[in-house]
This record gives sequence, C-alpha cells and structure tokens, in this order.
Amino acid sequence: MKLSRKVLISTLIICSSAYVFAQQSQVQKQNSNSSESETSVENEYLNDVDADIISTLADSDEYDNKLVALQYLSGAIEDGNTSEGVIKALDRLAGEGVTTQSRTNGRLSNNFPEIRRQACLLMAKVPTEHSKNILTSIAIADNEPMVIAAAVKSLGEIGINNNDETVNAIAFANTRNQVLNPSSSLALEVLNAFEVLADSTENKKSMIDAVARISTDYHYVTPVRQKAYKLLKSLSQSSSSDKKDKNKSSNSNNKSSGTQEVDGE
Repeated sequence: MKLSRKVLISTLIICSSAYVFAQQSQVQKQNSNSSESETSVENEYLNDVDADIISTLADSDEYDNKLVALQYLSGAIEDGNTSEGVIKALDRLAGEGVTTQSRTNGRLSNNFPEIRRQACLLMAKVPTEHSKNILTSIAIADNEPMVIAAAVKSLGEIGINNNDETVNAIAFANTRNQVLNPSSSLALEVLNAFEVLADSTENKKSMIDAVARISTDYHYVTPVRQKAYKLLKSLSQSSSSDKKDKNKSSNSNNKSSGTQEVDGE
C-alpha cells in the first residue's frame, strides 16, 4: 500500500513538472514569435524611412544631394534593402539627364554623368532582370563613354543574357561609340563583359564582329587590342566547336530517322 502511494505521488510530480515545462515552452514560443513579428515590422518601417530619405535626395535638383543619395543607396542595398522605393531612386539616378531630364529655360540642367556612372556600377549589386533592362537602355542611349563603360561592366557582372539581347546591346553601344568617340576604357569593359557572357550567347556573330573591330582599331591602346585578339581567337574556336557539335547532332538525327524508315519498310 505504501509502495502504491509512493508511485502515485511520483507520477503526479512528474505530470505536474511536464505540464509546467510545456506551459513555459509555449510562453517562450509565443514571446519569440512576437519578438520576430515586432522585428519584421520594425525592419519594414526602417526600410520605408530609408526609401523616403533616398527618394527625396535623388529627386533634388542639387548635385551634392544626389551624391549623398548614392551613398545612402549603397548602404541600404548592402543591408539588404531592395524595396520598390530604393530601386526607383536607383533607376532615376542611373538615368539622370538621359532617361530623366530637367530643363531650365530649355537647357538641360541635370546632365550629371558621374551620378549616372556611380548608379550604373551600383546596379550590379541588384542582379535582376529589371536592372539588366535599365542598364541595356542606358548603354544604348547614353553619350558618355564612362557611363556606357559602367553600364557594360555591370551587365557583365549581372550575367543575364536572354536571347543574346545583352550581348547585342553591348555590341551596338560599342559600335556607335567607336565611330563617334572611341574610348579604350569602354572597349576594355566590352571585352571583359563578352568574356563572361560568351558561354550564354547562342549566336556569337555580333560579339565576334565587335571584338574583331576592336582588335584592328589603332585608336585603342595596344593592351586592349591584344586582349581583343586573344578573345577573338577563343571565340572563333568556340564557334567552330559549336558548329561541329551541331553537325554531329544533325547527322545523328538523320541516321536515326533513316533507320526508322528502313524498319518501317
């Protein structure tokens, strides 16, 4: 009888302890969820505040304010803030004076190439389809070699080349600039981007043509022309290899088709 009572008491103590532990665990879980929710709300609020500050600075007519906006943008993106407001401000600064124009008495008053250049470089930290589209439009539309070079550099770093559209845009920008205002720094960024994008390019004709023109244009410094020559050899070998693979695949398909016809007879 005494043993049964001891067992009963022990069982009650264990059950009570388990209940208390379960209650404490539930409270801790609720507190943790509440804390995470509060942190999430706080982060969203801070992101909105950052976006408002950046947008105000980016929309300002003052050059210095736009430089400060770029610094804020760099910090926000490093912290993982790629909210809609942040991206809109970055788009505006990347196209400052080109896609977004302000005029005073008919004169363009916001032509700030250095702002565009820094914004284009910053876009590489947001490797999205949207960034790629903005950069290709700037590479085609801008007249400043240093801005085009920055856009091309970021396009290479982002590495998105759907249907060869990025390569074709870079080739067009380089050809236009080569005729109007050849720049070795831009040509070098074109070559660097082509090296990265070569494997994702289906039709390398525009790429090969652009590289060939750089390799023989003495407006460019010797190291750039030498790099172009080496890249041209690599692209030619790659193109020849691709053709052989396609021919093998085509012959294989033809043999397979012929065998099926014989079997059918």
